[in-house]
Amino acid sequence: MSVCPILYSFRRCPYAIRARLAIAASGQVVELREIVLRDKAPDFLNTSPTATVPCLKLDSGVLDESLEIMQWALELADPENWLQPDRGGTAQMLTLIAECDGPFKTHLDRYKYSTRYPDAQREKERSAASRFLVELDTRLKPGGWLFGGHATIADFAILPFVRQFANSDRPWFDAQNWQNLKTWLESFEASNRFQSVMPKWKPWRAGDEATFFPPETEVVHPI
Repeated sequence: MSVCPILYSFRRCPYAIRARLAIAASGQVVELREIVLRDKAPDFLNTSPTATVPCLKLDSGVLDESLEIMQWALELADPENWLQPDRGGTAQMLTLIAECDGPFKTHLDRYKYSTRYPDAQREKERSAASRFLVELDTRLKPGGWLFGGHATIADFAILPFVRQFANSDRPWFDAQNWQNLKTWLESFEASNRFQSVMPKWKPWRAGDEATFFPPETEVVHPI
């Protein structure tokens, strides 16, 4: 009998959100430990090489990147075919995710947190980030999802960051002519899947009773 994997997470972090989405979709069970980013628990700091969430502790080692955690979960079970797009393939999906995690995320941070960057011009960063959103809006036209008629790992890896961008100035975002993108995001935000990975957890401390994820999980130690 193996020890239940431990997921160090932070509810609002888009990286952690996408990890939880994949874990929930795959049917895996983890012990969830909610981390306070301004006061990180020592056990978490001793586990995560980068001291960032999400971080998944397995019998075999530690996964410290959200995309790695998504792939770990989906390679164990992929009942919704997130790894099998209608159009394109794995390489194309990973390329789009890399564009999100790279240039788009850079501009998003400099837009959302412009006061942290002395050289950042908020409107300029928003405009630069928007080029990626225009690309997504165009890609969403044929089937309603990024790679065809059903959701894939690319959709759920990118949606939390589009949500973060939108919430930086929702009236401005809602005023843009990105109907496909807005419908995609609104459907995600209203979905049971999204709501199921966003309950409020109390911050974890060593010695606390275990909290399992997904929330309705009763199995303590999967075989």
